[in-house]
Amino acid sequence: MIRVIEEMTRPDFIERMNSYWPWLALAGLGAFHGLNPAMGWLFAVALGLYRKSRAVVLWSLLPIAIGHALSIVIVAGAFVLAGLLLDQHAVQITAGVLLLAWAAYHQLYGHRHRTRVGMRTGQMGLMLWSFLMATAHGAGLMLLPALMPLCLAGSPMSEITAIGSLPIVLAAVAVHSLSMLAVTGAIALVVYEWVGLAILRSAWINLDLMWTVALAVTGLILIALA
Repeated sequence: MIRVIEEMTRPDFIERMNSYWPWLALAGLGAFHGLNPAMGWLFAVALGLYRKSRAVVLWSLLPIAIGHALSIVIVAGAFVLAGLLLDQHAVQITAGVLLLAWAAYHQLYGHRHRTRVGMRTGQMGLMLWSFLMATAHGAGLMLLPALMPLCLAGSPMSEITAIGSLPIVLAAVAVHSLSMLAVTGAIALVVYEWVGLAILRSAWINLDLMWTVALAVTGLILIALA
């Protein structure tokens, strides 16, 4: 046990963890986003049941993931641009305040502004729906603490230019989106094949509240560490 503790406190181990944790956080947040029915799996299951086809469930996942990723890319791009124009302290404070404001908005008004798309929608309609839902829920904002050490100009892991940061942003979005897609797809298939939507009335937890708390906690952490 003592040897394990000594290994974990070595500078090279800490340095490796500092380089890995943003990617692990991006993947974990992707799984959390995929768990939320508002991010897509509920709609995919509903479409599959309406059209009586498992293939519809599977095909629905791709535009849902693309729409989610596009929303994340816009937030990440704006974040990188802010990091290049402003100092990291200012960006971190601004991001924290924005997250707190978004959490308050989501708690007070989020349930009143649901994006609705009909059961006859196509792939583009699904993509647009997913993009709007991810944006309205502040999905991209929740990734800011993980993106900060990767993309900001003041970070040792980032490049000074926007061109140098672009591959990192795209890789971050890819890791997050693939994790979200995997969880969304797994839940959609399980619910469609075996569980059914009745579970939402009996066993589902209040993910809206968890989402609001996650936004607020992330904002507080950013402000506290600025």
